Amino acid sequence: MSSIIFVLLVVFGTAFFAWNVWKIRCNISLGRKLDRSDRAGDRWKTMLLVAFGQKKMFARPIPALLHLAIYVAFVITQIELIEIIADGISGGHRTFREALGGFYTFMISFIEVLSVLALIATFAFLARRNMLTIPRFKMDELKGWPKNDANLILLMEIVLVTCIFTMNGADEAILNLTSNESYSFAVSQYVGPLFFGSITSESTLHVLEQIGWWGHIIMVFAFLNYLPYSKHFHILLAFPNTYYSNLENKGKFTNMESVTNEVKLMLDPTADPFAVPAESTIEPQRFGAKDVTDLTWKNLLDAYTCTECGRCTSSCPANLTGKKLSPRKIMMDTRDRLTEVGDNQRKHGKEYTDGKSLLGDYITEEEIWACTSCNACVQECPVNIDPLAIIVDLRRYLVMEESKIPTELTGMLTNIENNGAPWQFSPSDRLNWATED
Repeated sequence: MSSIIFVLLVVFGTAFFAWNVWKIRCNISLGRKLDRSDRAGDRWKTMLLVAFGQKKMFARPIPALLHLAIYVAFVITQIELIEIIADGISGGHRTFREALGGFYTFMISFIEVLSVLALIATFAFLARRNMLTIPRFKMDELKGWPKNDANLILLMEIVLVTCIFTMNGADEAILNLTSNESYSFAVSQYVGPLFFGSITSESTLHVLEQIGWWGHIIMVFAFLNYLPYSKHFHILLAFPNTYYSNLENKGKFTNMESVTNEVKLMLDPTADPFAVPAESTIEPQRFGAKDVTDLTWKNLLDAYTCTECGRCTSSCPANLTGKKLSPRKIMMDTRDRLTEVGDNQRKHGKEYTDGKSLLGDYITEEEIWACTSCNACVQECPVNIDPLAIIVDLRRYLVMEESKIPTELTGMLTNIENNGAPWQFSPSDRLNWATED
């Protein structure tokens, strides 16, 4: 019966996770097309250094080391999960111990040491978020669910590690009681006698071992199926997101092909102004972005990959001077709006509109015009997210479709149009500053 229950847990847990991943994939595919298939070698290198190697995290060493402990523990402990699944299906116990011998002892010991380090890091992160006054963790966009989300995942980590040591510790105590031997695992050979050594009933110890075993696997699938609803989905998306990073030099802006072609046509004296352009059969594209469906799929992937760490906002000069802009909030708002649009389309059909948009209902004009386009947020992001690309497209929509622009910029743009420079001087006088008296 326990094997049947276990198989059902694995099947339904995996299926529910796959369904949620499919929904997120559909949401991301709502974005405009973008070709990021070039420079495969550079992309693999970027992914290995930034996502796998945590390169950008180490700009701040202490949280980087804490994060590394949890990250490595998360990856390596999945090895033990393989044995748990094998035991659950077969009804066996420590299926690989006899076959692997000393290597088995080494691997379980390694996992236990990593679990202790992860537990220490987890308590440190709880303290950082709830007891220490770190400005980027106290901002308005983190109030409510985002803060609870961060705390919940840390509490789940504590429960998971507790289950691991309950399982291994009680198992160690059973072995000590029945055969006076030890598994010699690095941590549980001490934890077992310390917490369970006074229990002389083998059946009681077996119940505790099963509580740890079932608690572990249940927490694994609870965690797995919580990920798509949490910012911690970046654990999986960091790898494709960094692979598809923008490899162009920072500060290089994109141009709309339709606009570029029109300008070239106007500047070509041999062009036929009445000729039908080749791209006339293509559906007209909005200038810039008003809603999430106007953004590229990479912008939307960025939104789902956001870790909400706030490094972008803590480095943003606009935010530091008291402006309303927070690059982290830009990404959070984009993800929230995308989830809303995706759910609406699945429920009501692709043509359904709710009368809302990313610009206006989620992100204000004041926020996007506060941006200096300095790329500090892009530089700081540990998983190569690009909030600036979204901000620029939102601005482009305001300027090119709504003719909305701050009055401070109107004079400058008029001067550029009329004089070829931001200043109100005649083009013939532009080089007067270099003239010697």
